[in-house]
Amino acid sequence: MRRTKALTIFLFLLPWLVTFAVFTAYPLIFSIIVSFTDYTGLNPKMDYVGMKNYLRAFSDSVFVKALSNTFSFVLITVPATTIISLFLALLLTSGIRFKRLFQAGFFLPSVISMVVISMIWLYIYSATGPLNLFFNSIGVRVPMQSWLSSSKTAFGSIMVMDVWSAVGYYTVLFVAGLQSIPIQLYEAARIDGATRWQTIKRITLPLLKPTILFVISINSIRSFQIFTEIFTLTGGGPANSTQTIVHYLYDTSFRKFEMGYGSAMAYILFVIILSITLFQRKILKGEQL
Repeated sequence: MRRTKALTIFLFLLPWLVTFAVFTAYPLIFSIIVSFTDYTGLNPKMDYVGMKNYLRAFSDSVFVKALSNTFSFVLITVPATTIISLFLALLLTSGIRFKRLFQAGFFLPSVISMVVISMIWLYIYSATGPLNLFFNSIGVRVPMQSWLSSSKTAFGSIMVMDVWSAVGYYTVLFVAGLQSIPIQLYEAARIDGATRWQTIKRITLPLLKPTILFVISINSIRSFQIFTEIFTLTGGGPANSTQTIVHYLYDTSFRKFEMGYGSAMAYILFVIILSITLFQRKILKGEQL
């Protein structure tokens, strides 16, 4: 009976195990091996080059620029997204009218394809798009050119779009966290004469800390892997001003066919994300999400 039960369980798991082995485990192991070779993807032959690909990355000016841009993206968008999402969540749980309508509206960008969102914002940022027309209509003269064509405004424009598209998802997470706080605590604070700010400072933020740290953690991981926005809007330009690690390793691996070098960059990014995740886990130690 035990053997039959074990065999039944194994047969049910077999499709997933095969899929995992073929599409996850094998590519993962193969890419680690490839990162120490000069593999191109066009020729099955590969020569071992040791740590050459990893050392090359840190002497590659484009990779260093992409690394800098990626860190800047994370350091700016993650706090902005967290603060705005928390503010909206507090607003939605404060008893405003049409709460469900606003909640659905905020969440809508999260269920739309990022490619579609990027195309919409590509039009907004265009030379004759709504943004330039708006500024000119209120007397603010701006150059009639795309906001994505200038190295001074392109990356900031992408950051704004990313924050706008991500805010709704994290707002829903914060709303869920706020609804888990016992209402009796707010009632007791109200009886004691606490102000709205004192209630937020003494009750809401301390009890919402696990949710805040969770949002920061998953948002950081997502932001380090930004690709679709860059690929769709600018392709890393102009002059690599919007180049990020994932887009650069994609360009290196699948356009220049330097699979070994691209794999090395991927594992450098993996180490960075892992280090940050472990640091955040240390902060979360003792907290139950």
